[in-house]
Amino acid sequence: MSTFLIDRSARLRMTFTGEKAKESLGGLVTNDVVALTPGHGHRAVALTSKGRVIAMVRVFDRGTDLLLDSEPESAESFVTMIKKFVNPRTAKYAVITETTACLGIHGQEAAAKLAPHVGMDVTTLSALPPLGLARAVDGTFDVIRSTELSVPGFDVIGTRESVAALRRALEQEGLHEIAADEVEIARVEVGLPRFGVDMDAETMPQEANLDTLGAISFTKGCYTGQEVVARIHFRGHVNKHLRWLSTEQPLTRGAVVLDAAGKEVGDVRSAVVSGKRGPLAMAMVRREVEPGSAVTVRDGERTLSARVEAIA
Repeated sequence: MSTFLIDRSARLRMTFTGEKAKESLGGLVTNDVVALTPGHGHRAVALTSKGRVIAMVRVFDRGTDLLLDSEPESAESFVTMIKKFVNPRTAKYAVITETTACLGIHGQEAAAKLAPHVGMDVTTLSALPPLGLARAVDGTFDVIRSTELSVPGFDVIGTRESVAALRRALEQEGLHEIAADEVEIARVEVGLPRFGVDMDAETMPQEANLDTLGAISFTKGCYTGQEVVARIHFRGHVNKHLRWLSTEQPLTRGAVVLDAAGKEVGDVRSAVVSGKRGPLAMAMVRREVEPGSAVTVRDGERTLSARVEAIA
């Protein structure tokens, strides 16, 4: 896959400022926001008091403030949570989705294509750690090392006007936006769950592998839903996990997963045909169906064989 563009402007974007910004946000999400240092970012999860997912977010330390973004499907619920629990007198927050835009640039030549347009050299961009953030020399853009897809790349956030100009410049160099189904393939290949598809408001974070994705700290201070998450981690387990299913034929969302005895043990959440791996799905399956297991998938009128794989 050559270097390409993705319009990610529909994602929620927020800023948090003030002396208590990190503490206030940190009390609402699963990762250690207070420990972030300028130029670094990580994933975190906002939960209900019962430990169910409200949103998976990315949080970045820009030195003077925090920048946060999340999927559009969870935006309303997350903003509602922030308005309810964050005191604007101690930590100011602002939704900047409408005044900003986000453009993804992915591919092996992403750094070389992007660098001249953001006033950075290729070495600086290439050296950014996963979810690392660098600000363009003139302050126009924030450039983030993306880990959302199986294809390496960057997300560029700036004003709508500046991002539109960047897009036009890159398109003049031959880069173009790829179709949504191609983006979906690259997401499933990397195993990143999507809210409203692979997880929802009834999902516990460990069910969707958000702990192995580095979105949960088990040493930080208190946050909403911590008791449930900690109890699962230290004393118990969840009863189902998000897994890959590899098959000979494409599957569809909602197909039913059956074990060797014909018992229903899960369902397909995302399904693509990967150029690297062939038909590939993400399914929520019972804990006892271990990686490496052979299962049967009932997909409409079809019955297909599949193999369960752990999402690393």
